[in-house]
Amino acid sequence: MNATAVIFGRYTLLMPYRILFISAEYAPLAKTGGLADVSSALCHYLHSQGHDVRVFLPWYRELNRTGLTVEPVASLESLALNVGEHRYEYRVLVGTPPGSQQPVHFIDCPALYDRNGFYGHADDHRRFLLLTRAAFEVAQRMAFAPHILHCNDWHTAFAPLYLRTNYAWDRLFAATRSVLTIHNIGYQGVFWSVESGDLSLGDARWMLHQDDLRDGRVNPLLHGVMYADLVTTVSPTYANEIRTPSYGAGLDPFLRDRGSQVIGILNGVDYAEWDPRHDAHLGDARYSAQDLSGKRAARRAVARELSLSLGPKTLLFGIVSRLVSQKGIDLLEEVLPDVLSQHDCALAALGSGEPQFEGFLTRLSTDFPGRVHFTRGYSERRAHWIEAAADAFLMPSRYEPCGLNQMYSLRYGTVPIVRRTGGLADSVTPYSRTTGLGDGILFDDYSPGALRAAIDQALSLFGSAHWDRMIQNGMARDFSWQTQGKLYLDAYRDLVGPV
Repeated sequence: MNATAVIFGRYTLLMPYRILFISAEYAPLAKTGGLADVSSALCHYLHSQGHDVRVFLPWYRELNRTGLTVEPVASLESLALNVGEHRYEYRVLVGTPPGSQQPVHFIDCPALYDRNGFYGHADDHRRFLLLTRAAFEVAQRMAFAPHILHCNDWHTAFAPLYLRTNYAWDRLFAATRSVLTIHNIGYQGVFWSVESGDLSLGDARWMLHQDDLRDGRVNPLLHGVMYADLVTTVSPTYANEIRTPSYGAGLDPFLRDRGSQVIGILNGVDYAEWDPRHDAHLGDARYSAQDLSGKRAARRAVARELSLSLGPKTLLFGIVSRLVSQKGIDLLEEVLPDVLSQHDCALAALGSGEPQFEGFLTRLSTDFPGRVHFTRGYSERRAHWIEAAADAFLMPSRYEPCGLNQMYSLRYGTVPIVRRTGGLADSVTPYSRTTGLGDGILFDDYSPGALRAAIDQALSLFGSAHWDRMIQNGMARDFSWQTQGKLYLDAYRDLVGPV
């Protein structure tokens, strides 16, 4: 078993951390974006290293139950919590997702979670306050004394405040230190202050941000930033960006005040799922850096399936994305029609989001039949096939906390074309024709002209020895959780020391 090593003389004791991990998403059970992937992959890594991780997740109606078997915890049935004036009954189920050895504890509260959609309900703040407080209550009933309370995004960002207020009396949590990970600062969960009683803080209500209260709002993420012992975010560059007015979404002064207690740790990639050498979705088209014949086979298969006409010199662009303004789709709207008109290239796109961007890609597929295919929605299988078949991957994000697709693309020999921001800047290295170093194409200005120049650079390099070199450089990169997960353990160790 691996765990924190503590050395006494010539003896080494392996001491695991106890981690209470609360998240609104957890792949493959409940996923809308990177929060789910990171939550599950990090917990898998921590579990593999011998640490005791207790994961808490809502038992949503739309939870992916494929291959999942759960059972109620006998001592955790017929429980109840007051969230302000609202009383909710719940029970706890436990199960292990397929392909994992890390159990997940589910909070089964039909009144709050037996609905369509994970988000978008008028009482979302109460739904996640229950999740957060239930995690504390269940830890108490299990006599589980965590060294680390790890919460994620606005949904569970009140956990550090609860640790200092409602549960401060319990010696079970006396040594617990809190970590808040911000996966995307653009989502803060703000609700009306008239509902602040739902926090059930009693005499500790003064610890809420009073200016916000006077302005009629409560900001969950702000309170996580204020009270967590450590704030992490998902790339070093993004950690610096969110301390500025341009990227901080109003929280930058509070993040600057936290100083060195705000750090960035680049997300890792689950190479058990995202590696063309053993990608279950690719079947006979699996491939490696030493033999790319499978990539060519994937390209032919995708061309057949999507009715794309691809010649040997046609550059196939891939897009797998939420179609929202953050992702730079407005830049693509300005640039792609001209590129497709003037060059031998094609596009396979997958995603959903804002109607204007869905409409743009739909029109593009109509205007360029046989050259553009757009799949509205999300398909895990198609996402893997696009990564494998595409020659280049487009991610011109306005901002990108970390991003995973650019790292998937590197492993799949698909050259990323990205804007130099957040995790894109930390994971993609610009290619140099002079040195042969680098693995992608980056641009700086958020403008159609800058994106067009980057695409033109890709078109000029495609089919050359430089392109082959970029592919090999990218496929050699290592963003595994074995590498990145150690940085979280270092952060835990800095908070609580060896145990």
